Order: sequence, then structure tokens, then C-alpha cells
Amino acid sequence: MTNDYSDVTACPDTITLTELVSVPQPASSTGRSAMKETFSIVSAEQAEPVSDVSRSRAIVIIACITCITGIGNLLAGLLTVGIPVIATDLDIPPTQQLWPTAAFALACGCTLLPCGAAADIVGPRRVSLLGGLFQAASALGAGLATTPVQLILLRATAGLAASCCLPGAVGVAAKLFPVNNSPRRRSIAFAAMGGGQAVGFGLGLVLGGIFSDTVGWRWGFYVTAILNGAVLALALWVLPRDIDGGPFNRSSFSRLAREVDWIGALLISTCLALLSYELAVATGSSAEGSIRQPLHITILCTAIVLLPAFVLWMHRQARLGRPALIPNSMWTNLPFAAICVTVFLVWGTLNASEQLTALYLQDVRGASAFTSSLYFLPAPVCGLLMNIAIGGLLPYLRPSFAVPAGCLVSGIAPLLLATLSHLDGPGYWHGIFQAMALNPLGADLIYTIANLVMTAAFPSQTQALAGSVFNMLAQIGKSVGIATSALIARQITTAHSDFMGQKEALLLGYRGGWWYNCALSFLSVAISFYGLKGLGKLEIKRD
Repeated sequence: MTNDYSDVTACPDTITLTELVSVPQPASSTGRSAMKETFSIVSAEQAEPVSDVSRSRAIVIIACITCITGIGNLLAGLLTVGIPVIATDLDIPPTQQLWPTAAFALACGCTLLPCGAAADIVGPRRVSLLGGLFQAASALGAGLATTPVQLILLRATAGLAASCCLPGAVGVAAKLFPVNNSPRRRSIAFAAMGGGQAVGFGLGLVLGGIFSDTVGWRWGFYVTAILNGAVLALALWVLPRDIDGGPFNRSSFSRLAREVDWIGALLISTCLALLSYELAVATGSSAEGSIRQPLHITILCTAIVLLPAFVLWMHRQARLGRPALIPNSMWTNLPFAAICVTVFLVWGTLNASEQLTALYLQDVRGASAFTSSLYFLPAPVCGLLMNIAIGGLLPYLRPSFAVPAGCLVSGIAPLLLATLSHLDGPGYWHGIFQAMALNPLGADLIYTIANLVMTAAFPSQTQALAGSVFNMLAQIGKSVGIATSALIARQITTAHSDFMGQKEALLLGYRGGWWYNCALSFLSVAISFYGLKGLGKLEIKRD
């Protein structure tokens, strides 16, 4: 094998991802390589010295990286349920109420890839700790904010922090638990991070509702900052220093300049930043008029043009043998491409369905913020249980069956909401509970499998970049899913608002958004079934 990226050899029941090195296969009597009916990953990490991590220390390390990544979702949950109270307290006009959330998505989406690439050079431990520090500071600052501008800027800082935490944590897990040495710990670490994000968001919803209705919304951010500080102190002590590969000095800056495709990172980051901005504008209350303005049309066209420019630049870098951020050849890897598209669709439908449900409960059913947050509790609980199950059952799962099944189960959630939701119903136990329990299952199942496939598809020295690709797709999928669902709901509501009541029109709009999410979920079933049909069981091959 001549390049640095994975070569995928598939047969009907097998797929082998080989990173960096060619692994000779014993020939069978028919002249073909003998392969097990499994999903086998052989990594060049076999040749790398790995620190011997005890079981107790591994548990603490996994807990640390889970908390570091989950706290970002906790902050998102606080903001989701508390934004009405925050808007009243800080005097945020209706046209700007979306921006505290949009600023996070904008900053995170456009900096994930550069931060992931830098983490592979600087070291995942350093980058994740730096992200944790920024995250704690942004949480404390958000609690102290006195103006809308301050809150928006601090949420943008939190997005930058997440861009460091997410790929940094993936890099830590990949380096400490190599695929050939600690496959079970590696899968448990990825499953724990997926469950931690689900639990973090659910805990944020509950704490946001409690604090908003009692001592004040600011205390939610204060408590989160304290928790983040404690986790950061523990991580500083428990994460081994040697995973960063040496001290940070002048040679590190030289490697950053030489080994990272900064022009490619600039092209794709600018594209994602402009796209995220336009999606935020599209979901704003004044979107119908502002989105047609020449400025926004120009920004959208620029974002569209930058995408093929990025593809052409990747082709040039690969042709010249220079570092390429995401080589175009990777997209010819059918399982990798299918996983990427599935992650994009599933995260979009997951978050859009939750957003529409929150609006339905408060605007149509008249539920309080605290009551609405309690309605969402089945989602993080079931998500946590799913990730615990995945951590134990992973060696026995076939992605070709498990991923489409997870997408199908998640697609039932918006289907239930679209068919059962009325002005005065359904009751909690007759539709909403089932929908909230089913909605996150597909995303939580895919989280672990997708991270394993993506980290196997990238060289061992760019594992943090692999994590940033996954999280970038999830973040952009979330933005696109929420924006397009909001546009559909708004168009339907506007079309019916002249001849029916406000709540009836809103309900029709939300139903339209749920039907749209249901269709996207079933599309992800078809894509994952076709793209992953050659994969067997998830098993680590040791040679």
C-alpha cells in the first residue's frame, strides 16, 4: 500500500480496514485471501509503544473525557430550556433570541477541522485540556453576562472550546486505547462519550428548568463552571503526558506549518462558517424577508462555491503528494461515505425533532419550561442505556444490520409525533414518552460505530482529525436539520394562519416538520443499508 489512508478490501461478509501498513493475508486453496466473517481493523498502531494503563486509571480517564465532551451538551440544554427567561432578563429582542445557540454552532462548525488537525500535532491531551479551560471560562462568563452581545460572544467561545474538546477527546481515546491493544476499552470509551453527550443534554434541560423557575438561570451556568473546573483538575492529573508525543516547543510550530493543510482548512472552515450563518438567519423570526437580501444571497453563493474549491484543492494536494485535510479518495470508500451521510441525516432529524417537540409543548400545549424539560427525560436515560448496551455488545453487532435498524427506530419517533399530536393530546404515556425514548437510539448507536469506522479510515497520527470530521458532520447536520425543519414548519403555519387559530396553524407546521424528519430518517435507513451491506461483525483482528 502506497498512501497513508486506509485501503478497504470488501467481500460479501467481510471488510478489512488497513491503516498505513499492508498486512499479508494467508492464501486459501482457491487463491483468495482467507477472511473471517467479521469487521476487522488492522492498524499501524501495532508498531507504536503504548503506555500501560491500569483498569482503574482507564475508568477515570474515560470518565474525564466523557465529562469534558458532555458538559458542552449540558450547556446547550441549559440554554434550550432557559432562553425565554434569559431573553426577558437580558432584554434580547425576538430577532436575536436564536443567536446564543447559533453562535455556538457557527464557532464550533467552522473550527472543528483546524482544531482536530492541530490536536494531532500539538497533542490531544493539551488540546482537550485547553478546550476544557475555555469551556469553564465561557460557562462562568455566561452566568455573569449582562447584555445580549456578551452572552452571544461567550457562546461563540463555548463553540471554540467544543472544537478543542471533541477531537481532543477522540484523540486521547484512540492513542491510549489502540485498536490492536485495547479494542474493548476503545469501544467503551466511544460509547461512554456518546452516552455522556445524551446525559449532558438531558441534565441541562432539567437543571435549566429547575434554576429558571427557582434561584435564577445564572446558577445553572455557575454550577456547570464549577463542575467543569473539577473535571479539568482531575483530567490534568490523570491523562498521561506521553500521549502528546513530547514537549511543545519551536519544532511543534514548524510541524504545524508543515504538516497541516491550512489552506484546505481555511476553505472548508469558511464554507461552513458562511453556511452556518445563513442557516441561523434562515431560522430567525425575520428570515422570510432578510434571506432574500443581496448580502445573504452573496454569502450563500460564496459558501456554495467554496465547496468545489475545497474538492479541487484536495485533488491538487494529493497529486503533489502534500498533506491533504480529507483526501478525495476517502469518499470512494463506500462504508466511510455511507457512515458520513448517515451521521449527517441522523443528527439533523434528532435535534430538529427535539426542537419541534419543545416548541409544541410550550406554544401549543402551554407547558412550562420545567414541565417540558421533564418530558425530555426519557431521551437521555434511553440514550445512556443504549450506549451501555453498545459497549458490551459491540463485538457481536453487524453494522449492516444495526445501523439501519437504529435509523428505523429513530424514524418512528417523528412518525408518532406527526400522527398523534393534537391541541389537547396525546397524554404523556400515550405518545410523547415513546417518541422521546426512541428518538435518540439511532444516533447513540451510530456514535460508537461511526467513530470506530472513521478512526480506522484515518492514519494513526491523525486520529483527532478523524474525530473532528465526525463531529463536524454531526454539527452541520444539526444546523441543516433544524433550519430546514423550521422553514417547512413556518411555511405551513403561515399558509394556514389566515383561516384557523394560531395554535392550530402552529400544530400543522410542527406536523409538517415531523413528517419531514421521518422521511429523512427512512432515507438514512436506505443509505446505511446499501453502504454498509458488506460489513460483518465488529471485531478487532490481531495479527
